[in-house]
Amino acid sequence: MMKVNLSIDERLVRRARRAARAMGKSLNQLIREYLEQVTSNVSRTAFSEELRILSKQARGNSRGRRLSRDEAHERK
Repeated sequence: MMKVNLSIDERLVRRARRAARAMGKSLNQLIREYLEQVTSNVSRTAFSEELRILSKQARGNSRGRRLSRDEAHERK
């Protein structure tokens, strides 16, 4: 685990501690969960963008044909 020093206004820290306490969490846990949430959103956004780019590059054409559920899940 890595330690990080932050410069945060004292009033903000007090309010954040109260909010964390109301949620039954420590300020440390609240910050850690927030950072996990923020970074997972970035990952999802990056993944979505990469999928969009790859989809454009593939230039696939199903000619309107749709697979049945069984065909879509068929294992080879």
